[in-house]
Amino acid sequence: MVILLYKDNMSAVQPLSNGLLNGFAPDEKVPPEGGIDGYCPASPTGREGPNQILRADVDTTHEANGRVRIKANPEDGPVVPLSVPGLLMRVAKHYPDRPALIARVGVNGSRETWTYRDYERDVRTVAKAFLKLGLERYHSVAIVGFNCPQWFIGDLAAIYAGGLAAGIYTTNSPDACQYCASHSRANIILVEDHKQLEKILSIKHNLPHLKAIVQFEGVPKEKNVLSWDELLEIGKSESDDRLEGVLRSIGINECCTLVYTSGTVGRPKAVMLSHDNLIYDGMTIKQALPPYDGIENVVSYLPLSHVAAQVIEIFTSMWMGATVYFADKNALKGSLVETLAYARPTAFLGVPRVWEKIYEKMMIVARNNGPIKTWIATWAKNQGLYYNMNKMNGVDYKSWGYLIAKWLVFNKVKATLGLDRCRMTVTAAAPLSIEIKKYFMSLDIPVMDAYGMSECAGAHSLCVTDQYKLGSVGKTLKTFKTKLDNPDNTGEGEICMRGRHVFMGYLGEPEKTREAKDDDNWLHSGDLGRIDGQGYLYVTGRIKELIITAGGENIPPVPIEEALLKELPALSNAMLVGDMKKFLTILVTLKTNMDPDTGGPLDTLFPSTKSWAKSVGSKATTVSEIIRTQDPAIYNEIEKAMDRMNLQATSNAQKVQKFRILPHDFSIPTGELGPTLKLKRNIVLKQYQELIDEMYK
Repeated sequence: MVILLYKDNMSAVQPLSNGLLNGFAPDEKVPPEGGIDGYCPASPTGREGPNQILRADVDTTHEANGRVRIKANPEDGPVVPLSVPGLLMRVAKHYPDRPALIARVGVNGSRETWTYRDYERDVRTVAKAFLKLGLERYHSVAIVGFNCPQWFIGDLAAIYAGGLAAGIYTTNSPDACQYCASHSRANIILVEDHKQLEKILSIKHNLPHLKAIVQFEGVPKEKNVLSWDELLEIGKSESDDRLEGVLRSIGINECCTLVYTSGTVGRPKAVMLSHDNLIYDGMTIKQALPPYDGIENVVSYLPLSHVAAQVIEIFTSMWMGATVYFADKNALKGSLVETLAYARPTAFLGVPRVWEKIYEKMMIVARNNGPIKTWIATWAKNQGLYYNMNKMNGVDYKSWGYLIAKWLVFNKVKATLGLDRCRMTVTAAAPLSIEIKKYFMSLDIPVMDAYGMSECAGAHSLCVTDQYKLGSVGKTLKTFKTKLDNPDNTGEGEICMRGRHVFMGYLGEPEKTREAKDDDNWLHSGDLGRIDGQGYLYVTGRIKELIITAGGENIPPVPIEEALLKELPALSNAMLVGDMKKFLTILVTLKTNMDPDTGGPLDTLFPSTKSWAKSVGSKATTVSEIIRTQDPAIYNEIEKAMDRMNLQATSNAQKVQKFRILPHDFSIPTGELGPTLKLKRNIVLKQYQELIDEMYK
């Protein structure tokens, strides 16, 4: 497949050669295939980087300086080593004047452009500054800030300088920032502004590896904090010799990026991604996208601490030679549409909450339409849905009705949304409802599902415009493998993945690495799924207890539940709710007496619970009385406990908004607990679905 890059003049089309696609310019030679048992051969010297494979005899590692073998895919032909610096260098060399990054700067909202020449130059300059400031090999540069060119440049500069790029969510608490920075042995931390700087300064004394802090927006008010301009000046004063030496020592089978992802219990794990993981996944995604004969544009707005944003906005964009437009901080509060209208992206990834917000706004507009506009819109949407449902089933027939609706309605709607040049719209991170998918299909904007995780560098399967099914997350991407482990009699089993995109391991976590990645290099996702006769993958549930909200936030429920129980001992159990929802809620039970014969819960309050109720001004003695009267004393105390718990939340997404008291405690006889007293979350969700729905009305 030929991948095309274009200069600013759309009439002067210049294709990016297949050689450069594979990491080599036309005048360079592709190394021969070789190695033992299909593994790619290592560099004989280890000083031929950055596009080299270093010697390794393992497939998995949990050490920062570890290396892994790279397995050749027969479908790919000869394996051509390519690193993150190698890809950026070659694109900058062959297409130096192509706009790479465009961001709004200054109070007047003017936009600044970095060409690929500028982009690579600044990455080199910042990498030299990092080395001067003391960045050590296999130590990290942590980045806390909203999407901007400095985030991209800092990320890639860390990799150029032989370090590890480690994003930290802007919503993280100081304690959560401290954990990530300490765990990754951060030598340098980049912060966006004074707000983020204050977090780092408050925990600085607990970071023994920290050597420098850089604020990349505005001028720092604190001493010993560098501005972005000062960082660039440091780099400009350094020679290239030390940087070139580091680049020569880099191998594509080494770690270059850490993605911190929440575990179901305890601290987040650091997913170690190699150059090859990221480059290969980005290339595979690009090859799966439908061809486009124009300038590729991408909008950056999803948190760059998340693997999806990194692999699409940084690495796939480099493969496409795309221009990345940066949205502002209020993107998810409504300003994203303005950026979309300006950038007119050729491909767009949105988490479910983004699509839901667009849907909600369009429904408001529709309600204000007069009868004639309403009739035309309804007729057009029927045409659009009929066409796209047929296309999904393999019948691509454009009727006159569809063509008229496209001219009269669809083109205008797409132009208003900034999606008129968009050849593919994608949703990921959490399921999007079928209702909303059909709504966008009716507007001739089919939204495609993608599936993956941090541990597979982003995407593993993808629906594309000529191959998709509602409810499916698509077919496995080329050269990747999928299997279902321990399938039941319905064919449902744990989704397992294998390929060059599968991660190296969890930093410093050998046991958790072995749990996730088996001896045959299969990544165990913890998700349940099935595969139909046509090869479409369906995610049907989760083995692990991780909650993924509609905004794509990964939230471990156990720490939040335990925090609430700690705040209010009168509570017996708590269960967090929020999967595919806009916000978190929680179901709680009060401690009650238990039936001595059955072991089931009684309605009467446990003595200590009754005493607590009396101490806060309640006369209730049973759970049913508390719920029937909505006892203000009890409800207020639970509300206060929830507020205290929320003060400890590591991010806004992990704050709980509402609660409900359940009519009885959890137990084995009533079905909420298993033989080992483990909570059966799916059972509770089914039992109290109406109560849960009420909280989300």
